[in-house]
Amino acid sequence: MHTTAHAPRTERIRSLPKAEVHAHLEGCFQPAVLAQWATEAGVPMPRPREHLLAFEGLADFLHFLDWACGLASTRERLAELSYGFSQRLAESGAGYADVIVNPTHWKAWHGRLPEMIDAIDAGFASAEQDGLPPVGLCVSLLRTQSSDAAAELVDALIALGHPRVVALSIDGNEAAAGRTSPRFAEAFRRAGAAGLRRTVHAGESSGPEGVRDAIELLGADRIDHGVRAIEDPALVALLAERRIPLGICPTSNLKLGVYASIDDHPIDRLRRAGVVVSINTDDPVLLGASLEGEYALCSDAFGWSDEDLRTLARHSIDASFANADVKAKLLERLSRW
Repeated sequence: MHTTAHAPRTERIRSLPKAEVHAHLEGCFQPAVLAQWATEAGVPMPRPREHLLAFEGLADFLHFLDWACGLASTRERLAELSYGFSQRLAESGAGYADVIVNPTHWKAWHGRLPEMIDAIDAGFASAEQDGLPPVGLCVSLLRTQSSDAAAELVDALIALGHPRVVALSIDGNEAAAGRTSPRFAEAFRRAGAAGLRRTVHAGESSGPEGVRDAIELLGADRIDHGVRAIEDPALVALLAERRIPLGICPTSNLKLGVYASIDDHPIDRLRRAGVVVSINTDDPVLLGASLEGEYALCSDAFGWSDEDLRTLARHSIDASFANADVKAKLLERLSRW
């Protein structure tokens, strides 16, 4: 009975024109595909296949990403993964996505960034030709990298000038890395000056101070997660006043232990405080999340109206790094929903 009551609602949410602004390509591996690639490569699995996605927390999860990405060693595999991401977007009713890729995880591609971006672009371009939604690429630093490595990545992205690349990103475990934003300030400044947008993971494994650093030191156009800003009322006011959007991923926060339950999750409190929030999946396959499922989860928990859903969808489109044309088309579709 439970599912039939929710089916029409899920369909309506699926039909809601929206964008996704916080998803990692590394989080889109299907277990069956990984098992097959591991067998072909003669590489042992970290756990039996049926428990492959049973993570013990963020650190375990990040180790797993390195293992999975290590298997995507060919151009075909990267293109296939990217194409699959676009299919997933279309199935959730999204009309655009910014996807994060962190080159440090992909050891087969170390030292071959242009080739790696080209392979990913091939998958997304092929998907667009087949009528699937456009995707922008946010290339990410890891919190534990050096300022020299950050400068090198920014230099490479600027020299490459690839139209698929829309932003510089930074992710990783801040609880383990400590305060690192000062180290990356110069790289982010140069990326911004070169016309790249800036998106920063903060306020997940770090508290509100990480979010403040992302704004003040890294010039963040958008914050990935940012949920722990709720612990600092002055910071919440600043986010609302400057209209700096948060790319929030509720299921991810629950599965990786940031919050114990959806009722404890601050997304609705942030929204009511005037912060621009969007709903996203983070690592959809690995965490068992779908975009329509995230909207439904929050909508049920917080009693959101259709008007609330429309506002959240508009925030997701506005917060995206899509070009003006793509945004205008999506917003026009949203006005008719």
